[in-house]
Amino acid sequence: MTTLYQEHLAVLIQRYEEAMAHFDLDAIVIASGEKSYYFQDDHTHPFHAYSGVQQWLPFTLGAETYVIVQAGKKPTLVWPVRDDFWHAPNPVPSGDWQQNWEVSLAKKTDKWFADLPAKTAWLGPQPMALAVACDGLKAYVDFAKAVKTPFEIQAMRHASLRGASGHIAAKEAFLAGMSELEIHLAFLQASQQTAAQEPYPGIVGLNEHAAVLHYEHKAIEKMANSRTLLIDAGANEHGYASDITRTFVRYDDDFSALVNDLDAMEQGLCHGAMSGVAFRDLHQDTLVGIATLLRDHKICSLSIEEQLEKRIPQVFFPHGLGHLLGLQVHDVGGHQIDQAGTLSLPDDKAPFLRLTRTLEENMVITIEPGLYFIPMLLEKMQVEVKQHGCDMARIRQFLPYGGIRIEDNVVVKQDLSENLTRDAFTKNY
Repeated sequence: MTTLYQEHLAVLIQRYEEAMAHFDLDAIVIASGEKSYYFQDDHTHPFHAYSGVQQWLPFTLGAETYVIVQAGKKPTLVWPVRDDFWHAPNPVPSGDWQQNWEVSLAKKTDKWFADLPAKTAWLGPQPMALAVACDGLKAYVDFAKAVKTPFEIQAMRHASLRGASGHIAAKEAFLAGMSELEIHLAFLQASQQTAAQEPYPGIVGLNEHAAVLHYEHKAIEKMANSRTLLIDAGANEHGYASDITRTFVRYDDDFSALVNDLDAMEQGLCHGAMSGVAFRDLHQDTLVGIATLLRDHKICSLSIEEQLEKRIPQVFFPHGLGHLLGLQVHDVGGHQIDQAGTLSLPDDKAPFLRLTRTLEENMVITIEPGLYFIPMLLEKMQVEVKQHGCDMARIRQFLPYGGIRIEDNVVVKQDLSENLTRDAFTKNY
């Protein structure tokens, strides 16, 4: 990874030097942030470094870490040191990465920022009092983050491999009749991480729980008849995330046929994620695909056109198709269409769409169509949509299964996209 990292660092330096020239700055300080505490407690919340600073280093950063960028100079890493017998030591990681850096050790009381140039801007939480205000700088650097370097893509390949290992273990635990908590623990063990190290809290839903999009619980009790497992969980590598969802079933029945057809549709969408494609169009293709599944599986008798007109697919697929992926699971800049920060916000047709940009080569995105049987949305449809054409008796047969989501992580290319998730599952089996 040494050469990839050096090339990655050169790209970041160029991006930030262009930003400093654009905003007439002499330096930019990027901060990881500080730990925060639970109310009236000395226990901290789980810490995740600000993505803008994590992007610079090939290892996971902790709190109170800073990067200083100045044109024509090596970047400086300000590394926190403290006299502390309560916690483990925090040495600077060794490795070849250091040849490209100036490393400065600093206690919290040190005035390491005193010698910074007058025109120094700040990115990250807890802004430094001496920094100049620079409106637009964050949007300027965020826009470029969407296109990943080979180093970043390689990190996400590794995150995908570990995430896929966890999903395979979760499937085995599900088929063995384990509880949601036990399935999650199997995922964590196989993906070699603790719950606090996950890029986002893993979703593990059995049966009806699979219809809750962000189901946040992990039931301890085993279910007597667990027919469906929806697991949405990923792994981290140098701060870069994988974000994988699979729906596993126990029985070969009508619901499993629906899972198989959604899986085939999802793979077609992944193939369509190419440079120059507007993500809004892919989302619209998904709505057509959902309408097709509803018709083919005798869930809705209306034509595709009638379903789209009456917004029937959104009853079963209420969220967006996907989002940018990187140092944050929902990576920054999904609605941003230029460096100036101009936004292209979702419209009423897809209010929850997290990505509205035209795809570019080496963007990494998620493709995650779903088909859920959500009682609240079904009840609302029956009240508000006349002649909805849905077979409610057949839908009631599917309610105990909850729903389906299948999510892959895709590197956008000029022609055939690279599916990090499918490749990872292939290598793990």
